[in-house]
Amino acid sequence: MSTLEIRDLKVSVKLPEGELKPILHGVDLTVRSGETHAIMGPNGSGKSTLAYSIAGHPKYEITGGEVTLDGEDVLSMSVDERARAGLFLAMQYPVEVPGVSVANFLRTAKTAIDGEAPKLRTWGGELRGAMERLQMDPAFAQRNVNEGFSGGEKKRHEIVQLELLKPKMAILDETDSGLDVDALRVVSEGVNRVRDTGDTGLLLITHYTRILRYIKPDFVHVFVAGRIVEQGGRELADKLEEEGYERYVAGAGAARA
Repeated sequence: MSTLEIRDLKVSVKLPEGELKPILHGVDLTVRSGETHAIMGPNGSGKSTLAYSIAGHPKYEITGGEVTLDGEDVLSMSVDERARAGLFLAMQYPVEVPGVSVANFLRTAKTAIDGEAPKLRTWGGELRGAMERLQMDPAFAQRNVNEGFSGGEKKRHEIVQLELLKPKMAILDETDSGLDVDALRVVSEGVNRVRDTGDTGLLLITHYTRILRYIKPDFVHVFVAGRIVEQGGRELADKLEEEGYERYVAGAGAARA
């Protein structure tokens, strides 16, 4: 059982002119193995800032609070140390990596995380199996990472990584964006396979409820203006589907005033 603890996290973004703009204003959250937490909120509420801050993006500066994974200080770790410790980020806009094949990328990542190279006699089958389950042509293994991939193919590849790397905690940043209905179903099934092992905690960031029809959250957190303003179970997602975020946004504006 692993636990990701976020306590009173405050984060600012570095603006081009060098100033810091506060984005997160004290976030508290606990995610355990086997749990699925949905972070929902309107655009610009700080959801992606939370994801990238945990992952260690240099654009964001931690100004307060702490993040621990199984008691270890995540914020003191380099980005690669966070990955080896068991953190995984599926990006909203996965980047292209020219000159590096999918097969080499995945095997190198697996080696770095496990501390030893996967056995060649079994690794090829594991890779093909993961790609087939995500309905990716195995020929993609020889292509450069995300180069020329469609939006849906990039997202499928993110979940192939998730299945093969088996992290303790996975942060999925708007994995549903840009997916058609069929791709959303396939990607969601992949996420559910990982969740059902009970070994990985999921932090699912979205502002739509449609992915939650496929990936059932245990907890839903409403994120507005850099804060969690309400928490509940699956029924809260249904409420958001009906009512939207307007009253939360209005309330946040009134509080600032």
